[in-house]
Amino acid sequence: MNDLLLRALRAEPVERPPVWFMRQAGRYLPEYHEVRAKVDFLGLCRTPELAAEVTLQPLRRFPFDASIVFNDILVPPAAMGLDLAFLKGHGPKFNDPIRGVDDLGRLKAPSIERDMPHVLETIRLLVAQLEVPLFGFAGAPFTLAAYMIEGGGTRHFTRTKSFFLHHPVAFQRLLDLLTDVVADYMVAQIEAGCAAVQLFDTWAGALDPEDFRRFALAPAARVLERVKGVPRLYFARDAGPYLRWLPETGADALALDWRVPLDQARAALGDLPVMGNLDPEVLYGPEDIVRARVRGVIRAAGPRGHVFNLGHGLLPTTPIASVAAAVDEVRAWSWAREG
Repeated sequence: MNDLLLRALRAEPVERPPVWFMRQAGRYLPEYHEVRAKVDFLGLCRTPELAAEVTLQPLRRFPFDASIVFNDILVPPAAMGLDLAFLKGHGPKFNDPIRGVDDLGRLKAPSIERDMPHVLETIRLLVAQLEVPLFGFAGAPFTLAAYMIEGGGTRHFTRTKSFFLHHPVAFQRLLDLLTDVVADYMVAQIEAGCAAVQLFDTWAGALDPEDFRRFALAPAARVLERVKGVPRLYFARDAGPYLRWLPETGADALALDWRVPLDQARAALGDLPVMGNLDPEVLYGPEDIVRARVRGVIRAAGPRGHVFNLGHGLLPTTPIASVAAAVDEVRAWSWAREG
C-alpha cells in the first residue's frame, strides 16, 4: 500500500508531496461518459459496481497517491426524506425543499446501512482493489442545510439566511440533526474501509464572521469530534478571511482553496497539515505555466505536512493533458534535491 498520503497527513518527512485531485473521477474523462450513457447520475451513485468503476478510472490514467469514492454530498439529505434530482445543465435540485419550520417534521434520521448501503458497498469493493488510500467524504452540516433550504445551488443564500435569522432555534435543530447524520455516515465509511475522510463545507464562505463560527465551524467540530481513527480533513471554500479559526474544527488537516497563499497559511496555522491548492482553471493554460504553478504551490507549502491538490474540484472540460502534466510535475519533485 502506498502510504505517502498518510505520512504527509501526519506531518512526517516525505520525499515529495502526495498528489490527488478533488473530482478526479468524472466528466473530463471520456470513459466516464461511456458509463454515464448507461445510467443517470443518481443511478450511478447507487450502483456499487459502476460507482467503483468510475472511482478507479482516473487511477488507470494517472499515478495518483489517493482515491476518493465516487458519490455526492447530497445523498444523506435524500436518505432523510427529500426528493433529490439532478437536472442536466443545472446540477442538483430538491423538489421539496425545506421552506418553513413545519417542513422539518418531514425529515427522518436515516439508517446508514438501510438507507445508504450502496456507499458502503462501493467502499468495500474499492478497498479490495486499491493500492492507495481511499478517501470517504460528506457534506458539512451548514452546507447540507443550505442546499436543503435553497433547493439547489445559489449565489446569494437568501432563503437560508432568512431562515436562520427568523428561526434560529429551528435552524439549530436542523443543524443538530445533520450533525448526527453526517457523523454516523463518516464513521460508517471508515468502518467500511476508508483510510481518510474529508468534510466539505462548500458554502461556509457565504457567512459573515458571527454566523460562520456559529453555523459552520461549531457543527463541523461536533462532527469531527465523533469521527476517530483516520485523518480527518475540513474544507471550507471561500473561507480565507477565517483561516485562523479553521483549526477550531479539530481537523487533522485543512484543505484550502486557491485564494489562500500557502506560505501565509503556514504562518497562520503553524504545523497543521494542509492540502491544496492549485486554481483548477490554471489547468487550462499552457503546459509550461501549469508546471511552473505546480512548483510554486509546492514551494509555498514547504516540505512537511502538505498534500498537493486543487483548490476545488476538476472542471468538466479540463484538458486531460494538463492533469497529466500537473501530476507528473508533483511526482518529479524531490525535497532532497530542492531542499
